[in-house]
Amino acid sequence: MTVSYRQPGVVLTDHRFTVPLDHGDPAGERIELYAREVVASDKADAELPWLVYLQGGPGFGANRFVGREAWLERALQEYRVLLLDQRGTGASTPANRQTLPLRGGAREQADYLAHFRADSIVRDCEAIRPEVTGGAPWAVLGQSFGGFCAVTYLSIAPEGLSTAVITGGLPTLDGHADDVYRAAYPRVERKVAAHYARYPQDVERARRIAEHLLQHEPVLPGGYRLTVEAFQSLGIILGRGDGSHRLHHLLEDAFVRTPQGPALSDAFQEQVQGLLSFAGHPLYALVHEACYGQGERPTAWSAERVRAEFPQFDAAKTLTGDGPVLFTGESVHPWTFDVDPALRPLRDTAEELAARTDWAPLYDPKRLAANEVPVAAAIYHDDMYVDTAHSLRTARAVRGLRTWVTDEFEHDGVQAGGPRVLDRLLALTRDEE
Repeated sequence: MTVSYRQPGVVLTDHRFTVPLDHGDPAGERIELYAREVVASDKADAELPWLVYLQGGPGFGANRFVGREAWLERALQEYRVLLLDQRGTGASTPANRQTLPLRGGAREQADYLAHFRADSIVRDCEAIRPEVTGGAPWAVLGQSFGGFCAVTYLSIAPEGLSTAVITGGLPTLDGHADDVYRAAYPRVERKVAAHYARYPQDVERARRIAEHLLQHEPVLPGGYRLTVEAFQSLGIILGRGDGSHRLHHLLEDAFVRTPQGPALSDAFQEQVQGLLSFAGHPLYALVHEACYGQGERPTAWSAERVRAEFPQFDAAKTLTGDGPVLFTGESVHPWTFDVDPALRPLRDTAEELAARTDWAPLYDPKRLAANEVPVAAAIYHDDMYVDTAHSLRTARAVRGLRTWVTDEFEHDGVQAGGPRVLDRLLALTRDEE
């Protein structure tokens, strides 16, 4: 049963679907998907084309917008929008420390999660599309990992698409996870250098916090163990438009005076817990590197192995001198599953995924080279999360893909830029500019 209700300027309808866990075995186990339909109030009864939104991540449910926020304002001018919680996220058969033990042990959990990558998400879309659109193709808007999914969609089922719009999400088509992280660490170092140039006082603040953590290693209120490596991973926010300012405000109020001497403030600890905990999106940590898996080569904790090639990120060594502590970016490490109580029970499952050697291909270069779907992509000039050079190389490999390369926005441009970003990309797919 579908349920409709209203928010300012929109009518919302909840949808639930069942799809095969393994699309190669359609008669086997099925899982549930949740999606929210959004249509402008004054167009609620109109015949409109559909746009399906694929959220970034992996591991995040679709945005819970209120009314016509961000890019929805532009999309609702001509589309009926479907905000899909990708499998394992949001209300779509969530995968976490509480639910995964239903699958069995670590090996069984890893086998289950192997079906939670872009190829399965695309086949989910194709399974529900006839029910949603009556069989008509729909447009796709893919943000970040959602853009990876959109490129997989163009590879697997382009007949299901009328248009593809991608923001900050053109993946490498054939690069291993090692290639991704080998390109990422220098980008992150540039972002950190830019932050310290903007806020030079943060150099000493970060060093002081890192020194304190090496001596004390506190446990945060929610049970998260704050190691120096975990502290460095706060750098993930530097890839957002306001990330440098948010990091600065966090660092400036880190310490308070207590009878026992300086201590990390409760306010600082609470904010750090919220930024670092994977409790709300554990699937991100579990399948992040698996999203790059293709063929027989395991990902094998790629970010951790490649980090060893960049010793400047070793905070303990940095503190023996007078250099700045470098923050890190978007990466998952073995220790991530030790420090976070939401992930600790899943450490063996993560090990199984890291060792896996039977990943199916996610992209079809020949099919992409023959693409006929109108497609446009926003590529951010120095995106911290997705390598610009990789994105440009992929753009050249997709026939007819038009790019908008910009330094006006960071990776969250489709949220920060809202209607203007989507309008620009839709115009490119229509050769209107």
